[in-house]
Amino acid sequence: MLDLAETAMIAINLDFADLQWQYQISTTFFVCVIVPMIYITYEKYITSRPNKYNNLEAPRKLEYAIPNEAKPHWKGKRLYPPSLGIRIAGEADKIQSYCPATGQYLGAFSCISRSEMDAQISAAAVAQKEWSHSSFAKRKQLLRTLNQFIMDNQENIARVACRDSGKTKLDASMGEVMVTLEKISWILAHGEKALRPSARPGPSSLLMGLMKNAEVRYEPLGVVSAIVSWNYPLHNLIGPVVAALFSGNAIVVKCSEQVVWSSSWFVGMIRAALQLLDLSEDLIQLCYCFPEDAEYFTSHPGLKHITFIGSKPVAHKVLQSASKELTPCVIELGGKDSVLVMDDIVDVKALSSVIMRGTFQSAGQNCIGIERVICLPRVYDELISILNERVGMLRLGSDIDQLDEIDMGAMISDNRFDQIEELVRDAVSKGARLLHGGKRFHHPNYPQGHYFAPTLLVDVDISMRISQEEVFGPVLTMMKAETVEEAIAISNSTEYGLGNSVFGKDFKKCDAVARELESGNVAINDFATFYVCQLPFGGIKKSGFGKFGGEEGLTGLCNAKAVVMDKPILRAFGIKTAIPPPIDYPIADDKKAWGFVSSLNTASYDTRFWRVVNAIKKLAKGGA
Repeated sequence: MLDLAETAMIAINLDFADLQWQYQISTTFFVCVIVPMIYITYEKYITSRPNKYNNLEAPRKLEYAIPNEAKPHWKGKRLYPPSLGIRIAGEADKIQSYCPATGQYLGAFSCISRSEMDAQISAAAVAQKEWSHSSFAKRKQLLRTLNQFIMDNQENIARVACRDSGKTKLDASMGEVMVTLEKISWILAHGEKALRPSARPGPSSLLMGLMKNAEVRYEPLGVVSAIVSWNYPLHNLIGPVVAALFSGNAIVVKCSEQVVWSSSWFVGMIRAALQLLDLSEDLIQLCYCFPEDAEYFTSHPGLKHITFIGSKPVAHKVLQSASKELTPCVIELGGKDSVLVMDDIVDVKALSSVIMRGTFQSAGQNCIGIERVICLPRVYDELISILNERVGMLRLGSDIDQLDEIDMGAMISDNRFDQIEELVRDAVSKGARLLHGGKRFHHPNYPQGHYFAPTLLVDVDISMRISQEEVFGPVLTMMKAETVEEAIAISNSTEYGLGNSVFGKDFKKCDAVARELESGNVAINDFATFYVCQLPFGGIKKSGFGKFGGEEGLTGLCNAKAVVMDKPILRAFGIKTAIPPPIDYPIADDKKAWGFVSSLNTASYDTRFWRVVNAIKKLAKGGA
């Protein structure tokens, strides 16, 4: 029989068990229901940090009409000489656009007048004031919206680029669409980090370092400009645009008069995305004119930065004009890029594929295209044999208009055909062997098209003009070097220094060669992938100066503002830096003032312990 005390103990234990059970239920409910609700509410309605609940960076569905001229089976009227060209007789202010592959008419565009340039730059400046304070989330949303549209409309976008440039769809996909998507994706992944304030070490002085923090803040410049070439109408335009907008700037793009039609559509695409996101369309402007009016644009005081992609003669004019307002410039010019082939190369056939793509993509109209193949003796003849067969198989035409398989498209115009033919003749006269091409090609289906026959020229040496002058056309030039040192010397012999490649089995030897090549970019066992990697891109020597792409490309569009401040702990206690009494104006005692400053220097920078100690003591006494 239980006594009274035992009964009471059982009751207490039972009560406690009930309470424990209730506690477990309430804790589980709080952890599993209440906490997630608080978190989701905070993430969705309170925080400004992008996440899956607030969708601040989520792309919007962009609808933008594809032009009829870019659609399959388009039947546009063909132009015939002498009207074939961008200038229209009797209409000095009109630019004529046509397809260089077929001669089909695309439209006429009135040149942007000087007063219109003023209005464009002013409108961009107004829009930029607000945009400069936009969040990275909003900027990312814009880029994601563009990225999604490009992904969903790859073929249509490629067709637009092809119609205005004459290139093939494959070349447009690789050289226009892919690199544009890579540019946008890289900025989305790394751009915000690159533009965040950068903490710096601050003063190395022992005393000053205890008091000061330092950082660099990247602030947008305002209205920037990109003067872009015609060879990549999509990528050359949109690359500077996304960099400018993401860094908080507005941009005025001056496109080549050769690709006004496609440039207008691409800018319209970006403007449509801005409008969809309730952003000002004035953030991007498109300017086009003939060269005689370009100086007004490049010397405009409203432009805070100019990126120029083009030729050396035009660059001289741009720099001269920009100097009137001291407008900073990044200049990317042509190249005479080389491929150095080492004797230990294993897979010559695979190498030939790289050389073919690097030479004939976009009919050789590529600033980082392969202009010279410099090969050591062991594989020289074998490589020529393979290339000879492959070059002879290349098919020309416009693959957006015919069903036949096409390897190479047209050139933008025929205005350089005489020059290229003369370069080939000069080389042959000096001992080079012409195995294929060397002259313009009259296409049976497109007699108005600007086609140059794929050319293979071997046994070229540095005495020939074609080894020194940029071809910018479908010409594969082979040069033999007896030693690695000679190959390097040949590569460095030109006035250009944009990009190079070196191929070989031994990476250490290839890397050693890469160090000796005088260029802004080098690829080891690959071709031009330095460009796709979003590294800082640009050349040396006569290939230009400055960099775009990567972190440097973004920060280069900003004012790198240096900011110094007292350390947070000092600010928390209300401690501020001030001018010490011994050196405060008017100087009360020259001897004390000098003693104070000299002791400050000793305490800060001397490496001898006891001298530092004595200097600190003297500082404590006010320099006496």
